[in-house]
Amino acid sequence: MAIIETMVDIPAEHERNIFGNFDLNIKKIEKTLNVTMVVRDNAVKLAGDKENVYSAESILKQLLELSKRGNEITEQSVNYILSLAMEHREGEVQTLDSDIVCRTIQGKPIKPKTSGQKAYVDNIRKKMIVFGIGPAGTGKTYLAMAMAIDAFKKDEVSRIILTRPAIEAGEKLGFLPGDLQSKVDPYLRPLYDALYQIMGSESYLKNVEKGLIEVAPLAYMRGRTLDNSFIILDEAQNTTPAQMKMFLTRIGFGSKVIVTGDLTQKDLPFDTVSGLEHAVSVLGRVDDIGFSYLTSKDVVRHPLVQQIVTAYDEYEKRQQRKKDVKKAKDTEKKRKG
Repeated sequence: MAIIETMVDIPAEHERNIFGNFDLNIKKIEKTLNVTMVVRDNAVKLAGDKENVYSAESILKQLLELSKRGNEITEQSVNYILSLAMEHREGEVQTLDSDIVCRTIQGKPIKPKTSGQKAYVDNIRKKMIVFGIGPAGTGKTYLAMAMAIDAFKKDEVSRIILTRPAIEAGEKLGFLPGDLQSKVDPYLRPLYDALYQIMGSESYLKNVEKGLIEVAPLAYMRGRTLDNSFIILDEAQNTTPAQMKMFLTRIGFGSKVIVTGDLTQKDLPFDTVSGLEHAVSVLGRVDDIGFSYLTSKDVVRHPLVQQIVTAYDEYEKRQQRKKDVKKAKDTEKKRKG
């Protein structure tokens, strides 16, 4: 094992951003790659196994480039670059950073933060209908909203239509006070939140008054034909096959449709088939329909969310293996019996 040393220059104005609070980012890289990192006079001295030192050097340079471009270096950023480094793909980070979808009302750029998100955004650009499927926190809805608002501002579409199935997620909301809109608003709140952040509440309200932006339950789509619109169906795992077919057949000329959902978080009654799962089976071979599958690696919320998603995935796989083993044993008993 060849032990080497090298130095990476880190300008003083980027040190705090790259190193993190209490040098947590540096410690994370040290521990993961088994290298020693010592900060000296606006530079980092790296020592360790040759291949690991080269990986650490590459990661620091990638983080420096991100910092120079005005990005905040988070724990999630470091974790993702480390995961790419394990596959010798850390150079992909700069490609992600250069793809700005649009900007929030405060001017903050919205862009894909993982390779999975980049593939999802590219799919939306190329295809008329895209299914974005993956766990919570992978940016499925938020990136779709950003793409919709960008297309609307560029006059590529004349309307934005956002919809969700109004299904109870374990809580009974039917007896809430107020008119019909007040009753359905709790189901649609995540869509409002994203609209306000990207577009601003004033601009959103003006466009709603003009009928150019519509946020409504899925049931409101029945009987309509939606031309020249950017349409997002969120939480699609909670649709039935009939609802999904109804929705997809509303699409008119000049429209683009994004369907997002998480097949692990269905709130449908027991034994009810998910319209999203059914659509994947039925439409998988249709050319102008794209499917983007995001995973726990694409989670961009707090790093703990990624661990939670991974833990649930592993638990469900273990449970499925136990069921398969039990089924095989029962089959064998019946055969012998």
